Amino acid sequence: MTLDRAPLLEWFDRNRKRTQEIFALVDKSAYYERPIQLRNPVVFYEGHIPAFSVNTLLKGALGKPGIDQELEVLFARGIDPETVQAADQSQASLWPSRSEVLRYVHAADESVRNALESSEIDNPDDPRRQRALSAFTILEHEAMHQETLLYMLHQLPHEAKHPPPDRHPAPEVSRRERGTVRIPAGTATLGAQPDEITFGWDNEFLSHQVEVNSFDCDKVNVTNGEYLRFVESGGYSQQQWWPDEGWQWITGNRIHYPRFWGRDGNQWVWRGMFEWLPLQESWPVYVSHFEAAAYARWKGRRLMTEAEFHRAAYGSPSGERPFPWGDDPPEPRHGNFGFRHYDPCPVGSFPEGRSAWGVHDLVGNGWEWTSTVFSPFAGFEPMASYPQYSADFFDGKHFVLKGASPATALPLIRRSLRNWFRPNYPYVYAKFRCVN
Repeated sequence: MTLDRAPLLEWFDRNRKRTQEIFALVDKSAYYERPIQLRNPVVFYEGHIPAFSVNTLLKGALGKPGIDQELEVLFARGIDPETVQAADQSQASLWPSRSEVLRYVHAADESVRNALESSEIDNPDDPRRQRALSAFTILEHEAMHQETLLYMLHQLPHEAKHPPPDRHPAPEVSRRERGTVRIPAGTATLGAQPDEITFGWDNEFLSHQVEVNSFDCDKVNVTNGEYLRFVESGGYSQQQWWPDEGWQWITGNRIHYPRFWGRDGNQWVWRGMFEWLPLQESWPVYVSHFEAAAYARWKGRRLMTEAEFHRAAYGSPSGERPFPWGDDPPEPRHGNFGFRHYDPCPVGSFPEGRSAWGVHDLVGNGWEWTSTVFSPFAGFEPMASYPQYSADFFDGKHFVLKGASPATALPLIRRSLRNWFRPNYPYVYAKFRCVN
């Protein structure tokens, strides 16, 4: 079958346009800042995205020369340190000027686009080019990093950002369902087979079925207002709610409330992308895995497993579905995803996105923490285009997240996609709900 290049080129152009719009949010004074001390500075990401495309597609899959070997080494790969001290040690001693970075970006973009347009990117005899593997890898990689950039920029001081003129207001919510729903026992299919999806990352394969017992599941995510009761009851000063490592983390770092919260005198406030807001009690609370697990324990409940998420999201009385709402592709009416909003919406704002069991926002408004440690499925093989993508993180120190956030691109919204972070990482757009 002949590869249709038009959708790939459109996706590439759409990606590059959105990435440029995200960097335009950053004031030039913050270009070398590290909004998150566990990550590289802003400059790294402007060079990393095109350098990854050059290293993966041009040099790796096609055997073509690169643009600038020194920059392609400098910008080759990000970091995932356990501590700020480890992140400090991995920093480059000198980053290039922005003009130098932009010259590289423009040259790389031209070469990569030409390759997508006319090079032999689909070759069944080369594992890196089978079904245009490396081409899809660079496209999804950029979409993922757009989300990384946005949650990083969320931590920048507001005066270091330039709000865009076309922000969409959050929807008005006329009603919100509360309480729990009983998810009946049944089969959950995790992962996918290679011929089921156009592209998938190596940790998505191979598909397998898990029998899930019945469980009670929150209809909506835990909100800021609900989490506030945990905070004000002394939840961050009572060790019994926290795993040992979580307790060491909050006490060692003097953490007393979620990263997205703040104090303005006697008032709680929420760190919006472009301004501080009064604490939005109807919004989902964004927290680390440690904080989510502590709250669940305080409530006498627990977090969902990855298999339970699949059962709640994709199961139905008549079998499994590709999306919580059914067969239709993701649309704005289904949830808060696809870069429409820079901040969350009130829980339950998208009733058309409910699962068959009546559970809201399983996809959108924030990734969902699970209690499942990130590990390979049976039959796992490192992907030829990016063999270190998942394998380096099968260390027992990362937890699976499912679903999507406001900054998740539409092509990434698929049943088999898995996200993962360390349990002490409080910056990602990650929410949770309780089960028992």
